Amino acid sequence: MPEPAEDVYARIVAAVGPDGRLPISPTSAWEIFPWEVVDGALTPKVVAPPSDDPARYGESDDKPCGACAGFDPERVVWEDEVWVLTHQGSPSGLPVVLTLHPREHLDLGNLDDETASQLGRITNRLARIVENLPHIGRVHVNRWGDGGSHLHVMFFGRTSRLTGVLGSPAMEWDDMIPPGPEDVWRADLHTVATKLANWGGDARA
Repeated sequence: MPEPAEDVYARIVAAVGPDGRLPISPTSAWEIFPWEVVDGALTPKVVAPPSDDPARYGESDDKPCGACAGFDPERVVWEDEVWVLTHQGSPSGLPVVLTLHPREHLDLGNLDDETASQLGRITNRLARIVENLPHIGRVHVNRWGDGGSHLHVMFFGRTSRLTGVLGSPAMEWDDMIPPGPEDVWRADLHTVATKLANWGGDARA
């Protein structure tokens, strides 16, 4: 059964009350988080002077590539011979959060034309499938490249009509909102997997 915005909001209120605030996202503890509180006010951090870019996972022996070590089969939603679509392992604040990875150790900019075309087609299909789930408003598609050198494209499907949860902070809201029911989450994953498999590959969720 799709979960409407009212149910998500009720879960938030049950956790913190109507005038309460959710706990801050763990991303606030990241060194790269751009804000800090000074004299009671939120303000940008001082920009650090230039230095060498840190090695990413998959670029040094002490930071091996997790994707190349293999994907947990319990987290695979869909796969074919080139691509693997995974979930995070359990429900989270947003209804749908997925990550698309190439099997081969490639990064954006290193894809040949055929693989890049596949990425575009799968991305377009995933956006269409997820946005057609009855309780999804929009899908945000993100690629960050500073942590890992193995391409991973993330898809954040946000709840329709929950208008306090919009735009680029989707990742932070996903961390803060109490997780939704597992049966709804698994049903969404199954729908995504089976619909994507209409174009090939295998549904695993």
